[in-house]
Amino acid sequence: MLSCFDVARYFLALVDEDAGDSLTNLKLQKLVYYAQGFYLALYDEPLFPERIEAWMHGPVVPDLYHALKQFGSEPVKLDWEVDPDRYTPEIMGLLDEVYSVYGQFSAVRLRNITHQEPPWKQTPNGHVIQLDLMKSYFKTQITK
Repeated sequence: MLSCFDVARYFLALVDEDAGDSLTNLKLQKLVYYAQGFYLALYDEPLFPERIEAWMHGPVVPDLYHALKQFGSEPVKLDWEVDPDRYTPEIMGLLDEVYSVYGQFSAVRLRNITHQEPPWKQTPNGHVIQLDLMKSYFKTQITK
């Protein structure tokens, strides 16, 4: 099983700085959340074990947040190497698709989108977003 850091590392590797792309902690949090949600919906098991909580600005993986909070609202710049052997073709395809669909939006837009979705809306602030809630919601999104 991957960690939330493996998922974040993969997304960071997709950033094309020459094209003006960047990922802030806030945006990265939302991409990792969407990866977990869609993986749950497709495979009925979590992509990574770390918990996701409902925070004021949407879903957050606390472990990842604290590791990256030094960047504030600036782009995350880390030399995290991606070990391609850690990712199956299915996982790489899923992460590529999440980045393709959601990576085009700003961090604020992603925050606003998550605020309209049941997993965040139905979880009290500061509490863990339950995997079953995520899975049932994201299953409705993959059938569309």
